[in-house]
Amino acid sequence: MNRTITAAVALTLTIALCTASTVWAEKPQGKPNILFIFADDQAFNTLHATGNDEIETPNLDRLVRSGVTFTHAYNMGSWSGAVCVASRGMLNTGRFLWHANKVCGNAESERLAGRFWSEQMKGAGYETYMTGKWHVRADPEKAFDHVTHVRGGMPRQTPQGYNRPIEGQPDPWSPSDPKFGGFWEGGTHWSEVLGDDAVGFIKDASRRDKPFFMYLAFNAPHDPRQSPQEYVDKYPLKNIAMPKSFLPEYPYKDAIGCGKGLRDEKLAPFPRTQYAVKVNRREYYAIITHMDVQVGRILDALDKSGKAGNTYIFFTADHGLAVGHHGLMGKQNLFDHSVRVPFMVVGPDVPKDKRLDGQIYLQDAMASSLELAGVEKPDHVQFRSVLPIIRGQRDRNYDAIYGGYLSVQRSVTVDGYKLLLYPKIAKVLLYNLDDDPLEMKDLAEDSAQKPRMKELFETLLELQKETGDGLDLKGVYPGLQ
Repeated sequence: MNRTITAAVALTLTIALCTASTVWAEKPQGKPNILFIFADDQAFNTLHATGNDEIETPNLDRLVRSGVTFTHAYNMGSWSGAVCVASRGMLNTGRFLWHANKVCGNAESERLAGRFWSEQMKGAGYETYMTGKWHVRADPEKAFDHVTHVRGGMPRQTPQGYNRPIEGQPDPWSPSDPKFGGFWEGGTHWSEVLGDDAVGFIKDASRRDKPFFMYLAFNAPHDPRQSPQEYVDKYPLKNIAMPKSFLPEYPYKDAIGCGKGLRDEKLAPFPRTQYAVKVNRREYYAIITHMDVQVGRILDALDKSGKAGNTYIFFTADHGLAVGHHGLMGKQNLFDHSVRVPFMVVGPDVPKDKRLDGQIYLQDAMASSLELAGVEKPDHVQFRSVLPIIRGQRDRNYDAIYGGYLSVQRSVTVDGYKLLLYPKIAKVLLYNLDDDPLEMKDLAEDSAQKPRMKELFETLLELQKETGDGLDLKGVYPGLQ
């Protein structure tokens, strides 16, 4: 054959193959798969790629590089000290905080009525899968087509895991000793079990054409913050920095429901010490890095399955955690370290390595997946899809961010200012988050800020109506009206 003709044919075939590849990358065929990965207690500031130089998170960083990261994703708060319950209730029902509270006591009826996230995905033709932490009062075995492990709210903590460590005394508990059970109950660390489960389902799903929805809910990095010793060893105490907002005790801890009787706060001794905080942060980082390895296994399995080109990945957490900030250890507060979470979206048409600072709620993941599945958002779903933000059609989902915890804390964040209220003692705090992201300088006594505080308070009253919040704030704060 003439060499010129042969070369021309080869060039034509090459162009055709490249064109086909380009079309596939831009317009995947059929409904996309949805992979939802959920961490427990992971604060927004625990990713290496977004600015934490102390921690190793190569696979979460991989998600950051591969897609869009929302830097201001929030949880609304909680009607319970178990903040996980409220966060997951909102996520699966689609309702704002206090509306979700009204239905989550009997969430099974919501599921039976088809108003659950997984039921909506089933109705859209998805094969649904779940493993890990559930913590919702609905039957997961019926909510999903396939369920491997259903974990409770947290691995069992032992008495030795509280009020520790005390400097100068032997530590009664170890994060790497399987004898304390917890994450090692059953013989294999729960994060590794979840990784095994997810890899197994992805292999099975690779043989089928039906789109899948995977709900992968780690218990990590919730306490007991356990991981193999090699991960603990990655974080020598000398390399752990103290939070700049550290306090030996938060002065309003009792008034906001975070006193010595709260389970999360019992983990470390009162008053807080630098030693205790560093040890707790070391263990927090270690279990996150261990979880990160399992995330990497899941991403690798997805790549090998041939499904990655038509799969959207959402990674987020149910809420953050203090771990020493402001003298607090838990998540039962409305500071950013406890209400802001990581939130990454990766997909075939999602820009790579892009940061967006528009305000969203983590529960927006549900509405986003429904849009991808071609489901018209049901009337009861109040959270909003983030896809229009990714497409540049709007810059944020919410102009104001609401926060509520029991009847003892309320907050509102607008244009970089946060108004924080403690109704039990009529305390008002104001922070400029742009200038003071660690919330260390209270501006409430600055007379020049009074007009701003009144505007924020008025916005909070409006958000109370929207979220179903019946707490009377007007009677407690007449000076803000």
